[in-house]
Amino acid sequence: MFEGVLPAIITPFKRNPAMGLDIPGLEQNIGFLMSRGIHGIVPCGSTGESATLTFEEHEKVITVTVDKVNGKIPVLAGTGSNNTAEAVRLTKAAKDIGADGVLAISPYYNKPNRSGLIKHYTKLADLDIPVIMYNVPGRTGQNLEPDLVAELAQHPNIVGVKEASGNIGQISRIIEETQDEDFLVISGDDNITLPILALGGAGVISVAANVDPARMVAMYEAMKHGDYQKALVLHYALSPLLRSMFIDTNPIPVKKAVELIGLAGGPVRLPLDELDAKKTEQLKKILQTIPKGAVKAAPKKAPVKKVVKKPATRKAVPKKTTTRRTLR
Repeated sequence: MFEGVLPAIITPFKRNPAMGLDIPGLEQNIGFLMSRGIHGIVPCGSTGESATLTFEEHEKVITVTVDKVNGKIPVLAGTGSNNTAEAVRLTKAAKDIGADGVLAISPYYNKPNRSGLIKHYTKLADLDIPVIMYNVPGRTGQNLEPDLVAELAQHPNIVGVKEASGNIGQISRIIEETQDEDFLVISGDDNITLPILALGGAGVISVAANVDPARMVAMYEAMKHGDYQKALVLHYALSPLLRSMFIDTNPIPVKKAVELIGLAGGPVRLPLDELDAKKTEQLKKILQTIPKGAVKAAPKKAPVKKVVKKPATRKAVPKKTTTRRTLR
């Protein structure tokens, strides 16, 4: 379900003192991404500034995403926290809203022991919704070791891991040790998506796909169909953009890039700050290298219409027979 290119979408804010959610802009951005053939979408991740969203905003972003997507592609909602009770609350909300699954970051700062990690992820998976674990040691200060991932993969609702350790050897080991499970290993780092796919990875939860979804999709599809030369050419063509997304802390560069190509971006919330002038000029030069057909500004925002929402219907969860705000 969660294979292919899944953009970890930004959360656009209004440029006013309150910096409220830009809902029409969010809908515009999702429409643009879907028009470029993405395979799924991830609201409320690290790229979506989930750490500074209130619970109400968090749930609103997921709701808007689910409604806009309207079942056409899977929605994998970020619901992680270093507080298990908060993660449970957000995961329950995502399930009730109608998300197809959740992305849960390994608890940061607390540095839980092995049994604590197992209990944390098991509590989320026991809510009867597919769970993708998120291993990003650079943000959490702790690594999910391959043997621990393999043990957790035995739970029928723990269906994959987003791997952003940057350790190709470790990623290969996880794929090796979970071959007998219905389990996905998904790249969490745009720069090494190609080698992860070559090892048997299922796709990428991507930052750069906010800006150039068409070529990210093309690279994935080339690998899927065995056209390795085409995939390699696309990888190197994309590489300057992939690097530019990390000239400052994510999501500062991608949010600026989205705005520069004519989509909804808005400011980042403190403690993050705007991209400085020098880096903005650097980013503009990179964006000029994207083929004109790959990036096209979405149409102007239509007037907002009031919609009477129908109660959300729960999607069936496939079995594997197959706040104090938080960082995701």
